[in-house]
Amino acid sequence: MTPATSVLHAPTPTAPGPQSLAETLGLSRLPGATLAEVDAAAALQHRVDRKYLVPLAVAARLVTALAATHRVLDIAGRRTTDYRSTYFDTPELAAWHAHVQGRRRRWKVRTRLYAEDGLCRVEVKTKDGRGATVKHALGTEADAYGRLDSAATHFVAAMLGRAGITSVPATDLTPAGEIRYHRAALADLEGGTRVTLDALLTCHRDEGTTALDPGHVLVETKGGLRPAPADRLLLDLGTRPVSVSKYAIGLSLLVPGLPGNDFRRIARTYFTTSTPSHAFGRTTAA
Repeated sequence: MTPATSVLHAPTPTAPGPQSLAETLGLSRLPGATLAEVDAAAALQHRVDRKYLVPLAVAARLVTALAATHRVLDIAGRRTTDYRSTYFDTPELAAWHAHVQGRRRRWKVRTRLYAEDGLCRVEVKTKDGRGATVKHALGTEADAYGRLDSAATHFVAAMLGRAGITSVPATDLTPAGEIRYHRAALADLEGGTRVTLDALLTCHRDEGTTALDPGHVLVETKGGLRPAPADRLLLDLGTRPVSVSKYAIGLSLLVPGLPGNDFRRIARTYFTTSTPSHAFGRTTAA
C-alpha cells in the first residue's frame, strides 16, 4: 500500500467473496462484453446518476429482468471488479460540506484503482447547471494510487477551474478516506445506458471502518435526463431512488463533530460503524 493511502488501515470485514456475489446476482445469465464495448456504448462523460439501495434478492431479480437487453462486463472470465477509491478533500472538508449542503458547484476528486487489473485513474466529478454529473479522468500508473503528483494536481486544477470552482486550490487537497467495493457493470450496448451494482462496500478513514450491510447492494443507473429501463424496472420491484454518496456517508460516520445531515437515516439503516477508542476517543456503532 502506498504511503498516501495511510488514511486506511482497517481490513474489509468478512463477507461473501466476489465469486459467490457473481453467482448470487446471476451474472452468468448475461452475455459478456469487453471493456472496449462497454466504454464505446456507454461511457457517458455527461450523465445523470440515480441510486438505489436494495436487498441482494431484488438486485438478482433486476439482473434477470435486464438479461434480454444488457451485457455484463467480462474481463478474462471475471464478472466483478475490485474497486478502491481514495478521495481528496481540503483540511476543512470543503467537498464533503458542498455535497451534503446540495450546493450547485459541488465536486469530488479521487484516485481510483481497479485492483485486479492494476489500472489507475485520477477522476474529477462536478455538476453542471442542470444537475447532471460531469466526469473527467486522467490515466496514471498504479503505484500513483492514493496520491496526487504534479501532473495529477495540474489536471485537477484545470478540471475544477473549467467547472467554475476557483476557491479550492488543488495543492490543498489531501487523502480524506477510501471506499472499497466489488462492482458488476451492465450495459445496454444499443441504448447507451449502464447499470452498476456495488456490494461488499466499506469506507475507511484512519483506523475507523463503516460497512454496508452485506445483504444489500447499491445500484446506480447511469444515463440521460430521462429514466432508463432499469429505473422503471426498479420502480416495479418496489424500490425508489435515494440521495446517497459513498464518500459523504463514510465521513459522516467516521469523522466526529460533523453536522447532522440527510445521510444519517440511511447510515443507521444500512451501515455498521466501528472506530477504535484510541482513534477518536470513543467507539460508535450505527
